[in-house]
Amino acid sequence: MMKKLSLILVLTAFLTQVKAQTLKPDVLVIGNGNAAVAAGLQSAISGVKTTILLQAGGFDISPISADLSSGIEATFLKKIREAKQIKDSTQSFTFNKQTANEVLTTWAESLKNLTIIKNVLWVKADRSGKNWSFKLNDGRSIRPKVLINPADSKLNDALKITANANSNWTKLDYNNTIYRTSVAAGKLMNGTVGNIFSMYQFFIPAQENLVWINDTQSMLLGQAAGATAAYAAFFKTQTSLSNVKTIQGELVNYKLAIVPYTDIKQADTNWKAIQMVGLTGVIKGEIGNNAVQFLPNQLVSTAEVKQPIKDFYYKAQIWFDDYKNPQMTIGATIDMICYVGNKSIESTKKELEKKWKTTYQFKTDLDPNREINRREFAVLLQDYMPPFNVNIDQLGKVVR
Repeated sequence: MMKKLSLILVLTAFLTQVKAQTLKPDVLVIGNGNAAVAAGLQSAISGVKTTILLQAGGFDISPISADLSSGIEATFLKKIREAKQIKDSTQSFTFNKQTANEVLTTWAESLKNLTIIKNVLWVKADRSGKNWSFKLNDGRSIRPKVLINPADSKLNDALKITANANSNWTKLDYNNTIYRTSVAAGKLMNGTVGNIFSMYQFFIPAQENLVWINDTQSMLLGQAAGATAAYAAFFKTQTSLSNVKTIQGELVNYKLAIVPYTDIKQADTNWKAIQMVGLTGVIKGEIGNNAVQFLPNQLVSTAEVKQPIKDFYYKAQIWFDDYKNPQMTIGATIDMICYVGNKSIESTKKELEKKWKTTYQFKTDLDPNREINRREFAVLLQDYMPPFNVNIDQLGKVVR
């Protein structure tokens, strides 16, 4: 009798504790679809305590469209192939929701910063000071610093929030500098993967620490949202103060493309440098009907890079005024980098002799008299005079 009574008391105490429990993650994601899971994974990978409230028994993943897959989406597809024991990365396969759920569950469980809550619903949502407060139907509460909402209109209604209907993907257009604020790229829309998404489209005016995802089916967008939310939580700041450069760097480090080049694969040694320099528009891709190409072997003309570099660096004005060759050579590029960046030409040349075929893995020879190609030009800029490090405003315009 006493043992039964003790057991009842222990269970009662446990249930009371569960009901009174308040969870305080850095980031909360509500949803169980493509964007939600990618957001939760990236937020946790970026180093902050993250909770995904599935409001279901598992993940509900839709088939991945013919995107220019990168980052978490590419890794997910790779894990699916491994689960199906498909070794050929180009071989198509039949998408299966159960396999997708199993793969993502295993992946999520491997991340120490990620908590998954299944079969529990939120019943009340509100602001809690600068943060958020959610009451769950099991009696618990969640008070995250940052909320990621993948297009849940019911949640917005409860929080009295009007979402921005224009927070969509846009086609890459070099006439609009907003492309420099891109945090995701490669979504297939209107027959092209040459699309980008600006970080500032995640935000709703007057709603701090809310990241709104309008495209629930995009893992690409979800990953970008996760990094954006993690930034605010990690640095204890507001989403409106997000540093787009830091977030872009984080995403590229985790292999998410922010410029939709179809001819530069992630396995390419120079992928990161080309992404970083390409984002600035110093070297512009060729925009076709259904894709954007970097054209790495194309030679660099002086005319195509002269004005963009002058826009980023005052000292480049003087250098280009003296340079009359219509084509950029390797030697001229080194000279420009050293002049603008106040570097020793001799020391730089010695460094490049060591790096050319090792670090950079160039197939070409280091010949100062040879005309430089776009791959070489981008890599040298990123290593010695990175335009990516120059500040921009919310419209992508250079701030000096």
